[in-house]
Amino acid sequence: MRYTDAYRNAAYIPGGDGWYPRWQADAAAFRGHLAARLRADLRYGESAGEWFDLALPEGDAAGLMVFVHGGYWLECSPRDFSHLAAGALARGWAVAMPAYPLAPSARISQMTAGIARALPVMADEVAGPVVLAGHSAGGHLVARMASVDVALDDDVWSRLRRIVPISPVADLRPILETEMAADLRLDAAEARLESPVLRPVRPGLRARVWVGADERPAFHDQARRLGNAWACPVTREPGRHHFDVIDGLARADSPLVEVLLGAGGI
Repeated sequence: MRYTDAYRNAAYIPGGDGWYPRWQADAAAFRGHLAARLRADLRYGESAGEWFDLALPEGDAAGLMVFVHGGYWLECSPRDFSHLAAGALARGWAVAMPAYPLAPSARISQMTAGIARALPVMADEVAGPVVLAGHSAGGHLVARMASVDVALDDDVWSRLRRIVPISPVADLRPILETEMAADLRLDAAEARLESPVLRPVRPGLRARVWVGADERPAFHDQARRLGNAWACPVTREPGRHHFDVIDGLARADSPLVEVLLGAGGI
């Protein structure tokens, strides 16, 4: 399994094991702060994992930001990251965070189809433009929404302003040679099918790939491949590693939020 170590993150980040409990605590506190502006457990499908939380700004929403969580398709929940809605909310945008069935009970191709089904349901809740962001495995899932082979709702595509995959796994072929491949039930055919770098993209795609400058080399390689495949900019945020690269989503004035919501350009 020659790539197992290449995709380990916590072992190479100081205090790496403390990030998940910190996220969970920050997320729980933020949900308490939102109170009535949080609409929880909205459904987009019938299975236990097909739900989303919707955070609303004060006043009418300027649009909808969708954030898809990471966890190597094996773990985590959108409720580990609720606090990352703070930046967009402060700018007057609503934020939807979908759950999706995880491996080994679901395959990656099923997760892709699930996010595509979730998008029109989430978009129906809020008028205006839609932007997509996702981190790591979530970056993979939002990147797949740009592929012509994904059955994406026409109304969602017409409203979609940009996709920002953050530290995405955009080429799944190296994952075949990691220990997680067994739990993912990933084979060569699915790895090719589910790799955004190998899929034709929809005309008119507006995107930027985002990655931390201090990330593992494998993630710089993944970001470069996706930027090349999409002919889009790749931002390497200085001083950021794989875990804190998403922190900017919690700040209204961060470069990441500026790009995502449009003020920072594409």
